[in-house]
Amino acid sequence: MAALGKIRSRGALLIGIIGLGLFSFIAEEAFRSCDSASADKHQQVGEVLGEKINVTEFQKLVDEYTEVIKMQQGQENLNEDQLNQVKDMVWNTYVQTKLIQNEAHKLGLTVTDAELQQVLAEGTNPMLQQTPFFNQQTGRFDVNALKKFLAEYKTQQTANPQMAKQYETVYKYWTFIEKTLRQQLLSQKYQGLFAHCFLSNKVEAKMAFDEQNLESQVQLAAFPYSSIDDSKITVTDADLKAKYDEKKSIFKQYVETRDIKYIDVQVKASAADRAALQKEFAGYSAELAAAADPSDVVRKSTSLVSYLGVPVKKEALPYDIAQRLDSMAVGSTSKVIENKNDNTLNLVKLVAKRELPDSIQFRAIQVGGATAAEAATRADSILNAIKAGADFEVVAKKYGQTGEKTWMTTRQYQNAPSLDKDTKNYIENLNTMATGELKNLTLAQGNLVLQVVDRKAMTTKYVAAVVKKNITFTKDTYSAAYNKFSSFVSANLTADELLKNAAKSGYTVQERKDVTTAEHYLAGIHATRDAMRWLFEAKKGAVSSLYECGDNDHLLIVVLNNINQIGYRSLEDAQVKEYIKAEVIKDKKAEQLLAKAKVVKSVADAKAKGATVAPVAQVTFAAPVFVAATGASEPALSGAIAATAKGKFSKHPVKGNAGVYVFQVTNKTQRPAKFDEKAEMQRLSQRQMQMAGNFMNELYIKANVVDNRYLFF
Repeated sequence: MAALGKIRSRGALLIGIIGLGLFSFIAEEAFRSCDSASADKHQQVGEVLGEKINVTEFQKLVDEYTEVIKMQQGQENLNEDQLNQVKDMVWNTYVQTKLIQNEAHKLGLTVTDAELQQVLAEGTNPMLQQTPFFNQQTGRFDVNALKKFLAEYKTQQTANPQMAKQYETVYKYWTFIEKTLRQQLLSQKYQGLFAHCFLSNKVEAKMAFDEQNLESQVQLAAFPYSSIDDSKITVTDADLKAKYDEKKSIFKQYVETRDIKYIDVQVKASAADRAALQKEFAGYSAELAAAADPSDVVRKSTSLVSYLGVPVKKEALPYDIAQRLDSMAVGSTSKVIENKNDNTLNLVKLVAKRELPDSIQFRAIQVGGATAAEAATRADSILNAIKAGADFEVVAKKYGQTGEKTWMTTRQYQNAPSLDKDTKNYIENLNTMATGELKNLTLAQGNLVLQVVDRKAMTTKYVAAVVKKNITFTKDTYSAAYNKFSSFVSANLTADELLKNAAKSGYTVQERKDVTTAEHYLAGIHATRDAMRWLFEAKKGAVSSLYECGDNDHLLIVVLNNINQIGYRSLEDAQVKEYIKAEVIKDKKAEQLLAKAKVVKSVADAKAKGATVAPVAQVTFAAPVFVAATGASEPALSGAIAATAKGKFSKHPVKGNAGVYVFQVTNKTQRPAKFDEKAEMQRLSQRQMQMAGNFMNELYIKANVVDNRYLFF
């Protein structure tokens, strides 16, 4: 009881302590929650319709599509520009898919399994042509080949580990195609729904036909706006304000952009650097000329072009090298050539030139054994059995293989970074074997019974050894450029000083407007992600750090000149003001010229008042007239001419994009085409589908899309 009394006597103090403890606990959890939310935010690549995608999810989509591109193009790796294209494609597809799915859900639109199966059965969708199940002979997708593959995929997962890996690659590729097909079909359904909101009838079809086929010939008199000097036009603030209010809708900006001024220094090789590289190439030239096998020379040179040692088409080689091959004799070595377009020195030795098939159909049986001799003996036995009349595929199945016919094209191997000895042997034999020929190939891992079934598209192939190297600078050259630029930056710390004094120090200030977060490189310079991050966090007028970027050959400093917020660009914006001023000047010139043209009653009268007169033929309502005298297309003129009868002079002067016009219609003729109501209705329907396709931009604007990819890629 005494203890209870003490507790009661100190109740207020205890309540305070307990309250403080609870607050600390709650605050700690709140801070953890905030930290977690902040971490999540910093991992977000973007947002569509309030749904966020983090970097891990996006990278999975990128990896998936990258593997698809590799398989389609037969490449082991993609370069930086190709990977950026993949990332853009994945992002655009992700956004569009989310937008369509959201709208389709509201409308109850779906793609059923039956609809997908119908597309596969028809086999004409362009996407299906890129799959391994496309039959080259029939020119159609073979749905039965797909079903066979899917059945074999399940059994191969436990049967043959090597085959299972190959099947897994194709299976992942197919699942991507199937997913993309579903997305495509849903988009087509939604777009088709829009298209049916546009109605056509027989009257419209006939009018559309006449608009395209009724031609007018005119004598055109033009009063160009350029005939009045800009300095004679007075533009007031009120004029600018009125025109801005009229045109304001075109200045709406849906994403934030930034304007920059920057100095970019590209470090280049000095005269001493070039001399050293020329000496190095003289050595490569002598070695290439003497080498029976140029592999070691090319490898030692660290050439940008790998030597495969197998015949390839011209397209596999750099354009500057490919253009020289037909003028070279087999076995000859070129002189050292500088290519200024890609900043390289080049040497090429033409090892071989042959007429070979571009596409080869073959089948094979892999044969192994406890020893190499056992594998060779077993392969010989198989070879002899097939030569004696045994069915190739039946024999293959005895060894757990299909033995099915497969096509190999030059494109599948010609861009490989390297080929081992067995692969070279394999490709060489496929290229040179005759149709129907059988062969027992000895490889490091066993033997291969190989038969060429068909050969198509004979083409010229080349074996060329290329030494191609960038004309690079030395460390001393780079250090000298860095020290000079760094000193300039240190002496000019503010934006005004930097921009004002650049020319005095030999540097050029460049400008870029409307930079967005969707760009991969700042000012088109590689490896500028840090500069991009800085740009979209900096304040107007800020100066960046000195960035070492590009392909280790650029020095960059950036000034944030302006921030263009989401919303309407104001009249004070330099670009807006320039455009509005030009429009006001054009309108004021038009007023003067319209006043002059109103009293004109004939083409001769117009010419007397200073108009440029020329005949114009084949004018139709459906296409804008191009006027040589003003150098502009004039849609309004097409409409006015179509509405004027043969022999008549224009009722009113026409205000155009680049001048004021009057005209005399000298003739009207019908083109020889005959009206086909069905064909014209179909053409209108296609035009409606195109019009309906514009819906995506509206959906995008309303989806509050956030693109933060610049933070990660």
